[in-house]
Amino acid sequence: MTRKVLVASCTLAGLFLAGSLSAHHSPSAIFDMGNPIVVKGTLTKVEWVNPHIRVLVDAQGRDGSSETWQIESQPPSWFKHVGLGRADFAKAIGQAVTVVGVPARNGSRYAYLQKLTFVDGNSIEVERGGGETKP
Repeated sequence: MTRKVLVASCTLAGLFLAGSLSAHHSPSAIFDMGNPIVVKGTLTKVEWVNPHIRVLVDAQGRDGSSETWQIESQPPSWFKHVGLGRADFAKAIGQAVTVVGVPARNGSRYAYLQKLTFVDGNSIEVERGGGETKP
């Protein structure tokens, strides 16, 4: 009986760990790091959640229609560490922004943030090395 409990426990632990590992990914696994893009539009939402914050930007598509881009970035703890908070993003909701990022490899409207510039010219820059420029 003890061996069965041990095997079952190890199997369950392995399943939980596998889920955790797949949730934490390298940006280069999902995003085309060598193909930066620029998205200009209106910041509509900030999702301040783990494991990565997301900002949503409504932009004009090539055909003139509206399209929503989901832009992923560092986790909230990283922004807190460099002195930025949810309010630094939230104050720009409804305003024009310019995002420089790298697109998802699957061609969806999903990108990884490298630089976010607000309408007043201030910007937040997330470099590959983890640096940033405060707004």
